[in-house]
Amino acid sequence: MKANKGDRLVTHGRVVGEHDREVEIVEVLGPEGTPPFRVRAENGHESIISPGPDSELRPHRDGE
Repeated sequence: MKANKGDRLVTHGRVVGEHDREVEIVEVLGPEGTPPFRVRAENGHESIISPGPDSELRPHRDGE
């Protein structure tokens, strides 16, 4: 998985009733766009993650 600053990372819920979590990538820490990523949730909380197979990358689109 290769990402850029501003992309969105969606981690799908793994059990019934668990919602997807979407965060913004604010910094790419690995070489050439690879994990780990520093991400920011809607509530402003930041963390460093390495996404698993239950995650999907949504590229940043200009104007959003």
